Amino acid sequence: MAKITYIEHNGTPHEIDVKPGMTVMEGARDNGVPGIDADCGGACACSTCHVYVADDWIEKLPAKDSMEEDMLDFAFEPDAAKSRLTCQITVTPDLDGLVVHIPEKQI
Repeated sequence: MAKITYIEHNGTPHEIDVKPGMTVMEGARDNGVPGIDADCGGACACSTCHVYVADDWIEKLPAKDSMEEDMLDFAFEPDAAKSRLTCQITVTPDLDGLVVHIPEKQI
């Protein structure tokens, strides 16, 4: 398991144990984390699982592919360095301790 901390826009943290092989989005969705809507179910066809990755984790994640880059254009206030779609981040043991911040809203 990898412990992922999802921090709501209001500062409320949710520490969730997520099984390797799942996505960061599935961990949030399956545990009722508010603010991760995941409208497309993980198909990278929307931006409703958008988060801002904590600074010390940005370089530890796999690079965004072109489809994720394109979908982030539709996210609420995307940040070129920190924004990621959680459906595109597969959990591995190396992600134990990952911290993501949920934006004010999803669009």
